[in-house]
Amino acid sequence: MTSITRSLLVVAGVSAGLFLSAHVATAQQSGSPLSSEQIVQIVKSPDRSAADRTNDARRKPEQMLGFIGIRPGIVAVDLSADGGYTTELLARAIGPSGKVYGQSRPRNPTPAPASTATPEGGSNPAAAIATPAGAPKPSPVALAERDSNLRSHGAQAAPIVAVSRPFEDPMPPELAGGSVDLVTLMFNYHDLGHLGVDRAAMNKAVFRTLKPGGLYVIADHAGRPGTGISESGTLHRIEEAFLRQEVEAAGFKLAGEGNFLRNPNDPKDKNTPDPPQPKDDFVLKFVKP
Repeated sequence: MTSITRSLLVVAGVSAGLFLSAHVATAQQSGSPLSSEQIVQIVKSPDRSAADRTNDARRKPEQMLGFIGIRPGIVAVDLSADGGYTTELLARAIGPSGKVYGQSRPRNPTPAPASTATPEGGSNPAAAIATPAGAPKPSPVALAERDSNLRSHGAQAAPIVAVSRPFEDPMPPELAGGSVDLVTLMFNYHDLGHLGVDRAAMNKAVFRTLKPGGLYVIADHAGRPGTGISESGTLHRIEEAFLRQEVEAAGFKLAGEGNFLRNPNDPKDKNTPDPPQPKDDFVLKFVKP
């Protein structure tokens, strides 16, 4: 490769980076949601991990961030952050003028009992509590590593703050008084059932912390009508109408339904459908009036 060719490649790379930074900066100044093109560029960031890219096929991050209407400069909290897949995407989309908190349940001194079924994609708060050999890294450690990697690569991302608090009171004191724009809970609301969490207390805490007009976005695996949250520890599913009723009881109003992860062919009677196929997943966007 000639020196001229190398120089051209460097200039092209710098130009692409400046192009993305300029568009994000424009969105920050206007307070408007990121465009679909900007979201695609964020998801394609070359420093994202191979594991996250593999997860993209199932999680469809472009559609998710677009459905949320993600805006730079906001304050967001990712509940049950686990390994931080969603937390990092939020940090990249929100940019350095905002802030992202990743919440996880405090670790137990004794390992949690093994579940009868393993949920998809490592989304299991109980697994993060236990510490058997080969277990996933504790969420605060995983989130700290993600934040460090973002800084080391010079990514234009919001700082990630790891928060270890119970689900019933998940918000740190500095977020009291309606200072949060967005709260997400991805594919783990159902787990709160077999973990014995007071979900009404959690939803009320989220409501108090959000600004008026703030969003609460929840995605989960759909259960059959009438099952409520009874199959949370076996099939790792929750009835959509049941979840909606619980969240609305805290004062939220449904603002949107995302159908981009739906699979009408899922019989909903197994943890992993047989033959293997994507679960029927719903995404609900609630707003604080």
